[in-house]
Amino acid sequence: MSESEPISLDTSAIKQWRSIVTLILFVFTNLTVLFPFHIPIYVPRPILSGFLDTLGALRVISPRQKTSRDERKVGKNDKVTPVSPSRFVRLNFPMNFVTAPLIADLFLLAILAIGRTEVYGGTIGSNNISPIDIMAFFLTLAYIAISIDASGLIRWLAFKVLEKAGKLGHRLFFYLYAFFFCLGSFIGNDPIILSGTAFLAYMTRVSSNIEHPRAWIHSQFAVANIASAILVSSNPTNLVLSGAFNIKFINYTANMIVPVVATAVLLFPFLLYIVFADPHLIPYSITMYELPEEARRKTPVNPNIPNARGNAEEEENNLPAAEKKKLLEQGKSVSLEEVMNPFLDKGGAAFGAVIMATTLITLLALNASSQSKGEHPVFWVTLPAAFVMFCWDLTFGWIHRKETREIAKKGREEIKLARAEQAIRESKEKEKQATRAAGEQENRDDLGIFQPVSTQTTGLSEATEASVEQKFEPKSRTVSGTDSGNSSDEEKRIYSELISHHITLQQEKGPTTLTSLVADTWRWSQETFPTVTAVAAHLPFALIPFSFCMFILVQGLVTKGWVPVFAYGWDHWVNNTGTVGAIAGMGFISVILCNFAGTNIGTTILLCRVIQTWQKIHRVNGIPITDRTFWGTVYGMALGVNFGAFSTAFSASLAGLLWRDILAKKHITVRRLEFARVNLPIISIAMAVGCAVLVGEIYAVRNNEPYDT
Repeated sequence: MSESEPISLDTSAIKQWRSIVTLILFVFTNLTVLFPFHIPIYVPRPILSGFLDTLGALRVISPRQKTSRDERKVGKNDKVTPVSPSRFVRLNFPMNFVTAPLIADLFLLAILAIGRTEVYGGTIGSNNISPIDIMAFFLTLAYIAISIDASGLIRWLAFKVLEKAGKLGHRLFFYLYAFFFCLGSFIGNDPIILSGTAFLAYMTRVSSNIEHPRAWIHSQFAVANIASAILVSSNPTNLVLSGAFNIKFINYTANMIVPVVATAVLLFPFLLYIVFADPHLIPYSITMYELPEEARRKTPVNPNIPNARGNAEEEENNLPAAEKKKLLEQGKSVSLEEVMNPFLDKGGAAFGAVIMATTLITLLALNASSQSKGEHPVFWVTLPAAFVMFCWDLTFGWIHRKETREIAKKGREEIKLARAEQAIRESKEKEKQATRAAGEQENRDDLGIFQPVSTQTTGLSEATEASVEQKFEPKSRTVSGTDSGNSSDEEKRIYSELISHHITLQQEKGPTTLTSLVADTWRWSQETFPTVTAVAAHLPFALIPFSFCMFILVQGLVTKGWVPVFAYGWDHWVNNTGTVGAIAGMGFISVILCNFAGTNIGTTILLCRVIQTWQKIHRVNGIPITDRTFWGTVYGMALGVNFGAFSTAFSASLAGLLWRDILAKKHITVRRLEFARVNLPIISIAMAVGCAVLVGEIYAVRNNEPYDT
């Protein structure tokens, strides 16, 4: 529970060198979050080698392969020249949203710019902001939401929306837009981005006349973040804001729902008819590839099980575009199966939906009935609910462990066989090249010409490979991983055993180490408890160190006099522009800072402290803030920090970084300039509509009476 401490209005401290360093580090940290990079660290080779050898001796990692002091390098004309290893090894240390704030805090602690007060305030909490409560609440609720996503519910519902819309492009765009908004309002933006982004990537791929997924993926990202502004539980920024100003959850939603819904409604035609008006992006009629009836009747594959599809997806991704199109036309594409025959765990989806609904209703009821701030920390509700969901996932996984392990085993064997076939093909090709070169050399010898020919080692036993090749030629394989041709099952079995035996000889398993035990344990968990491990892999654990470190950094700005400076500047702006200026100004500042102040979470932390100090300025001066101006400022910030996620930089929100990474895995690259160019008109109209509606709402329901602190 956070404790309230006096807010200082003293700005004289900004002249001290520690205060200046604190501000510089805060700016540098935010720029690093925006533009991550690596710092090269050169370590003497003997030191690194000794360290790795020690880890190998302790069986933490596998022992290193010993190499000779003078390494050999084959250059041009097959000349062999000795190459000595460099005395230093380059290691790249990442500077990103996790490491940069942590390093900044440690440096400030070292120079005594911050101390116990700042660390306590940034972790336990102060002035109605309790970081540890916020993180516990968000992660436990996120487990429930991501578990629902892992059940396949979102993709299945999106498939039903696709069926409902038929092949009319504009209707489908509207249905998906409304679907993502409604679902995101309840479970937040992260599950929508996790599952919805992958669905749209596949959907646009299996549509023959959608030339680029830009319209669909950018609209989905925008509407998911717009929807997250309605409920406090949907976004950690809302949790910080509601805690800072002691806003009850039901009151927050009551004030935000009208501007948010109005924004979503008015933004849709703007997206459809102006931003993405090109029929190549949103066709009037969509031509979808058809999945054969036989494939529709197949049991859908659970994507949470490792290697569930065997080598199919990897092979398809490596095929040329023409081959991929041919597979789509034949209805044999993995992408087509993902969209048209999605996996759904009905029990997990239904149970998760009940748990989520019960949790949200309980939260709203308890928060509304609570008479004093902090009487019931909100994670007291979400923690038991997440534990119940976890027990369900654990039990369900254990009951079906034989089935999931068998699926994983078959997929793993298929991948192993495919790689073995590839190795044999490469070996055979090298052997042919060596034979061809030998033949050419014999011809030269016959002509009296002598030239040395370097021998090529294949790394495989040529005699063994040859025998295998002669008796069992590798068959061509379809993308589904099944052998084509008329070979008998017995031939396939013997061929598989020979390949497995040969690979075992070539790649003997090393001694058991800590890393191998961890890898084996993780794989066992994936095969036994696929839902639990899938959820654990997608939980935003990186949010914990980032948020705590940013809280501490902002506390440093508070105690070093910078936040009072910002608060005095804000007070001057409001005195000159009034309520409308307060709403518009806070909306604009919050969107801009999302891109330059450590994501929308860092922006919310900073601006909440600024507004709290602004309150203190008016209490000291004896000039109260009007009810209309104060709440206009607070809810203007709420719009900005939620909508700011889809502005100009991926790092404006952690959701943006997640969205970019998911698309990259689906072979869709969105560059920084493209992200900013497409989002600039979207964020402009969204903020203009949201702030305009908020102004009308504030003038309709608020008055100019003093704000009751």
